[in-house]
Amino acid sequence: MAVDESWRIDLERWLEPFLVGLSHPARRRMCPLYIAGLIGPGDRKSVQPMAARAGEVGYDQLHHFVAAGVWDSAPLERALLTEADRLVGGDDAFLVIDDTALPKKGRHSVGVAPQYASSLGKTANSQSLVSVTLASGEVPVMVGLRLFLPDSWTRDPERMARARIPADRQVALSKPEIAIEEIDRVIASGVRFGCVLADAGYGSSAPFRHALSERGLVWAVGMSRRQTVYPTDVAMIFPTEKARKPRKHHIPNMPPVCAEEVLAGQRWRKISWRRGTKGALTCHFAACRVRIADGPKHRIFDKGVSRMPGDEVWIIGERRATGERKYYISNLPAHTTLKTLAAAVKARWICEQAHQQLKEELGLGHFEGRSWTGLHRHSLMTMIAYAFLQSRRLQVAGRKKKSLGTAAATEHAGC
Repeated sequence: MAVDESWRIDLERWLEPFLVGLSHPARRRMCPLYIAGLIGPGDRKSVQPMAARAGEVGYDQLHHFVAAGVWDSAPLERALLTEADRLVGGDDAFLVIDDTALPKKGRHSVGVAPQYASSLGKTANSQSLVSVTLASGEVPVMVGLRLFLPDSWTRDPERMARARIPADRQVALSKPEIAIEEIDRVIASGVRFGCVLADAGYGSSAPFRHALSERGLVWAVGMSRRQTVYPTDVAMIFPTEKARKPRKHHIPNMPPVCAEEVLAGQRWRKISWRRGTKGALTCHFAACRVRIADGPKHRIFDKGVSRMPGDEVWIIGERRATGERKYYISNLPAHTTLKTLAAAVKARWICEQAHQQLKEELGLGHFEGRSWTGLHRHSLMTMIAYAFLQSRRLQVAGRKKKSLGTAAATEHAGC
């Protein structure tokens, strides 16, 4: 059976803006070969089988390019952001923050450690990458993958040196802190998006939410059902009760309550946020405006120490058919409808599709080297390959839409 190889010609042309950032001719030759190896046939997308399948390049050359060559990946990262913005950027686009786990054996691969892997639903020996995905509608383009270093690594300078972790990365950073760095990089590139989405692993971090708001961003993120909140009409008063020490701060005139309790008393409505392959996707949702308890800590009368009221936000509850409930928080405007809130919090699923395709189709987890540089370059190559595939899919969809529109117009003209 004849195999359509036209994608290889398209790839070389599509990669031209990326190759400008690689000054050496050998690197400009290796980059397309590596990406073609990720896209092409074969179950294993590590360097050795890719080199064997290519036939025109040796293992040493391909391995040197991704793991040891002296070249800066920043120009390729910027080119990826530019292409992602062209494909799906806009005011209606989402920037989705998440993380994904790459299961690994042994202890020498950079960042590997026993840690909870949400994609596996358990603690496993793995590498954990913070991911950033730009998405519009049902089209995701992944634009960032950065390795999270557990404490077992950041407390061991010798281990980090053996894995060739750059000096400026040999610091303990939480996943939300890494995510903010990545968001700043996306903003600096000029990529257009309307709302930042993240699960409760990020959304439960008040510093993460504050950092988003400080940047003037709109966000909708997961939260714990135990997150405490105040009614929007909470008043700040100066207490007059006798105490051993004079009061210095105003406090709320009522204690906070957990979000789960607040939403339990709201009206729950069945909402359809989009159509799936088997029809409309629906769940029951409820939402209300509150002031989030994420201000400074002070003692409230005899109720102990609590967080003071912060900004006014939406809290959103989702009740699934299985009985499972999820909770979210968002700074979307007060006039936002429940259907729009539901569509925003449910749009995050698209990054899971991207994770799956990068792993199953493009070999994201197949890199067998141990270094920081090699892992991040391999990850970058998989994201570039994925962006190329998305561009082709959009082209095909555009041609189909155009041909259908032309056929409809012809039919209408003949009536």
